[in-house]
Amino acid sequence: MNLFDITGRKAIVTGGTRGLGYGMAEGLMEAGAEVVIFGSNAKVNNVAEQFCEKGFKCHGVEVDLKNREDRRKAFYEGLELLGGTIDILVNSAGIQRRHKSETFPLSDWDDVIEVNLTATFELCQLAGREMLKVGYGKIINIASMISFFGGMTIPAYAASKGGVSQITKALCNEWAGRGINVNAIAPGYMDTDMNTALTDPSNLRFKEITNRIPQHRWGTPNDMKGCCIFLSSHASDYINGAIIPVDGGYLVM
Repeated sequence: MNLFDITGRKAIVTGGTRGLGYGMAEGLMEAGAEVVIFGSNAKVNNVAEQFCEKGFKCHGVEVDLKNREDRRKAFYEGLELLGGTIDILVNSAGIQRRHKSETFPLSDWDDVIEVNLTATFELCQLAGREMLKVGYGKIINIASMISFFGGMTIPAYAASKGGVSQITKALCNEWAGRGINVNAIAPGYMDTDMNTALTDPSNLRFKEITNRIPQHRWGTPNDMKGCCIFLSSHASDYINGAIIPVDGGYLVM
């Protein structure tokens, strides 16, 4: 048996139209899975079509993850597109807001917590119910380096990603003995749209971060593929409740 084979597995990946979510969705399809990607606008259908043109099995679902009714509807639409089965859930969608903590608007706080934390929990819950029926499933949440420390000017993001880490552990405690693996990937500093405020090479903070990373570079969506495939496969069957850094060694420097 190829422990890493996920041929024919059915997956939902939120935030699958760009950045890390795109990379992980592509990695799962490259490894043989059929994937539904969630996106916040009609672009999701174009991205899904582009994946299909490459020979992959992909479906797009447009959803506003801040809207609780909309995301429940999207989950069941995705489940139907997959033939009523879900083996893998990747909660990759996330948003960022930056303000000094003393002036951080509560409206931005609410948006970040709803998308990054509450939506993650509810989608875990919805997928978990389906997975518990068959006694098997792989849930992969996307935590962050900020799950381990606080960051600057991002209190809502820090709270949300700390919460994602703890939700992952809590669900593991309840579901590990019932056939579901719940783990999280904690990306390091990634060169994506979310970090454009930091990735300008003339930015002193960019230089400080890069110098601290032992691999001397920021990560890319492709760097997320291997860990995601691993956590989706039988190779990770005895890994549960783990928060796995994919950070080029940043945490240990």
